[in-house]
Amino acid sequence: MDLSMMICNYKSTIKDAMMCIDKNAKGTVFIADEAGRLVGIMTDGDIRRLLLEGYGLNDCIDIHMRKDFVYAKFNDEPSDIAGKFNYRIRIIPIVDSDMHLVDYACYDENIHISLAQPQLGGNEYKYLMDAFLSTWISSTGKYITAFEEKFSNYCGVKYGVATSNGTTALHLALAALDIGSGDEVIVPDITFAATINAVIYTGATPVIVDIEENSWCIDPAKIEEAITPRTKAIIPVHIYGQPCNMERIGIIAKRNDLYVIEDCAEAHGAEWNGKKVGSFGIISCFSFFGNKVITTGEGGMCITDSKELNEKMRVLRDHGMSKLRKYYHEIVGFNYRMTNLQAAIGTAQTERIEEILEWRKNLELQYRTAFEQMKGVVLQNDSLPNRKKISWLVSVLVDENKRDLVLTKLKENDIDVRAFFIPLSEMKIYKKYAAGCSVSKRISKMGLNLPTTYEINKDDIERIKSLISEVL
Repeated sequence: MDLSMMICNYKSTIKDAMMCIDKNAKGTVFIADEAGRLVGIMTDGDIRRLLLEGYGLNDCIDIHMRKDFVYAKFNDEPSDIAGKFNYRIRIIPIVDSDMHLVDYACYDENIHISLAQPQLGGNEYKYLMDAFLSTWISSTGKYITAFEEKFSNYCGVKYGVATSNGTTALHLALAALDIGSGDEVIVPDITFAATINAVIYTGATPVIVDIEENSWCIDPAKIEEAITPRTKAIIPVHIYGQPCNMERIGIIAKRNDLYVIEDCAEAHGAEWNGKKVGSFGIISCFSFFGNKVITTGEGGMCITDSKELNEKMRVLRDHGMSKLRKYYHEIVGFNYRMTNLQAAIGTAQTERIEEILEWRKNLELQYRTAFEQMKGVVLQNDSLPNRKKISWLVSVLVDENKRDLVLTKLKENDIDVRAFFIPLSEMKIYKKYAAGCSVSKRISKMGLNLPTTYEINKDDIERIKSLISEVL
């Protein structure tokens, strides 16, 4: 890296230091005097503390920088430099005899491999600071509208209603469709608990059905078997980036006069028959949690082609308050709003979504190449007719008797890995809503999500492969 990206002048502002840290992505800025001599250090943690203490972005850093920093000389032995690291010191400047920066040493960042991390290399910081400096930091601001419009347009749908998270998006959709006590809603056995919880919030009864063997998505045949006169809606979940069979689900829904509410939390940009997921449901719901394809930290969105439902969801989301008469509440609503700060990040993320998806696709291809000759590891199916899956978390199946051993082995070697979701039917609080979910139980016991993060490289993938091979 160009060393100039690591250095700020001691007369710079806190904002300048933040921008320098954003560019170098090292979490640290080295501070030099007029003669170029190193005189201090600041970290992103130091800056957060200053802002929390009430200092402003335009305050000078010279009185706030750390002057008692740890450094190394250019002729120090590598072992001596390594001995200066500890749990707090992760980066060390290396200087010449006149204290001019000549290099720096980083603690090995690849010792621990994360499961997932957000990619924030575009306009995220720029838009976030613009929102921050505008003082519109709550649930009103230009970025909320921009994010709603950009993301719904990306999905090929007319309207977007940003929410505080993916769970509130699901609950808002169900509430807008007047689903409640006495109604039944069909959900898959393999999904995150938010899907079923949102149904329970409304007072409706969830009905859990099994999944397809080849896609891990909700099984349309099981949907048909579960329909009763009380059934009001189906929530297909595009699990781990794999689209459900939306053609068959749509036919079943139309024949039985049912709503389809897509749960697209893990499938931004996935497609069924050339159309993006989210464009099939009467309302479709997304999550923008930190580990999703694009993120706002926490956040969600409902998208719909219905003008009536769009307007109804906006009223429900904003406390049920009238759009014509402020503080007059027409219905009992919720506070499910997203902040302008979150939406600023989401707007920038949406600009880069195709770039992020391409990077994820290429990473999964590296995994596939590594595992193609290895028996006992089956990657998520990417060749099902009419389905274009995306790579959310690289997902594999292994022998169910050895899955937990693989999990333990990888974690012991500081590689973050996650087992598949536990089937809803296996949990005491939900099992009364399910019957005959044998496929989901089997798949769940075999499944692993592998690290899907920009930190990873081919050597890391080879190490993961070797460790799995040892167990299998």
